[in-house]
Amino acid sequence: MPLSQLENLFRRIPAVDQVLEQSRALVKRYPREVLVEEIRRLQEEWREHIRENDALPEEEFQAGLERRFAALERPSLRRVINATGVVLHTNLGRAPLSGGSGTLGYSNLEFDLAQGERGQRDVHAADLLERLLGTASIILNNNAAATYLILRALAGGREVIVSRGELIEIGDGFRIPEIMAQAGVVLREVGSTNRTHLRDYEEAINGNTALIARVHPSNFRMEGFTGRPALSEICELAHAHGVPVYDDLGSGNLVDLREAGIDEPLVSRSLSDGADIVSFSGDKLLGGPQAGIVSGRPDLIIRVRRHPMYRTFRVGKLVLEAMEHTLRSLYFRRYEEVPMLRMILATPGEVEERARAFVASSNGLALKEIGLTVRRGQSMIGGGSTPGQSLETALLALPCVHPERAAAWLREPWEDGEDRAPVVCRIEKQTLLFDLRTVFPVEELELMEALLALPREWIGPC
Repeated sequence: MPLSQLENLFRRIPAVDQVLEQSRALVKRYPREVLVEEIRRLQEEWREHIRENDALPEEEFQAGLERRFAALERPSLRRVINATGVVLHTNLGRAPLSGGSGTLGYSNLEFDLAQGERGQRDVHAADLLERLLGTASIILNNNAAATYLILRALAGGREVIVSRGELIEIGDGFRIPEIMAQAGVVLREVGSTNRTHLRDYEEAINGNTALIARVHPSNFRMEGFTGRPALSEICELAHAHGVPVYDDLGSGNLVDLREAGIDEPLVSRSLSDGADIVSFSGDKLLGGPQAGIVSGRPDLIIRVRRHPMYRTFRVGKLVLEAMEHTLRSLYFRRYEEVPMLRMILATPGEVEERARAFVASSNGLALKEIGLTVRRGQSMIGGGSTPGQSLETALLALPCVHPERAAAWLREPWEDGEDRAPVVCRIEKQTLLFDLRTVFPVEELELMEALLALPREWIGPC
């Protein structure tokens, strides 16, 4: 087809503003930036269709846009009727799930419903991860597994350069030098404990260098005479020598939380600064289930996925289901659907309002009689994330004669066997402290009943 005719077809692709004007129902439901992104994706698909077929797609643009949002909203992992007679069907999730999960019975865990043939379990969350991060991703069972597999697949038998200040140990004795040894790579330490310079990396690069690795010290913080190069500087140096950069981010922060007082590196920033491959946890600042997510250059992701050890670390259907739900909430900016984010983003005023309403409830007189008051305090993020950072909050304070005994009682069930959720609280001197930031609203009545049931001889001013 002549170029002029192709250009005429391209001009018939609706403009972004025109589509937004015709998509009022979608505008009310979705963030504008998400709508614009998906419109541009569909525009590019139309351009590709025109190049290949010399014609416009048969489906109207608006209908196509609505269909893709409907597809994004629809869970990828869904219930499937298994009529094969194969009870433990590998492609359908093997043993079917019982109640208690959104996915009942069999599922399309490794089955392509459109093609009617075997598929890959990665696809159920990969599309949303690519939309959030703009690159390929796979999911493993935790970030420790991700670190090991990346090192093993991309640098086995070769050198990996790491700053001495980043040779960290995290929970349960997981040490970077030891995991590197287990992965079969040669550790090349550079710099000193407190300061590493760009020239240290440059002098260490040689023909046997497979990776430069940067490890985020997510569970501790060094202050004073310290320093290390910016990730962008490390990436520029590494790429000039043809060496990829691996950034182990740990906490997996996908949402900018600085307004809430939490300053943790964003995964998207690491990728935009030039990191070739990154890994991070799914159950920390991402707010999802335990998992290790690996994202980055597609060719490197393919190498990691094709390694024989990948199968050892892949996740199951329940993790994929929970991760897909979490990622969808993050993509559509429905942060209130992610409990961790909802708790972090709650303002001190909102928590205090809940605390004062708790004390002023229908049982307020009884609560005041036992000495329950509201005071200011701090919430911690925990989980090996955001060391030295906390959130202003409001606490329910209960003075106790025997605080240890009262706290232990709250963690136990009722003596008469009645079902009651254990309550775990903080102890400060002779006071029990309860932070409603991490208490779900539906749990407040249970908490109130537990406080009122505490033996009176244990509580009250000392």
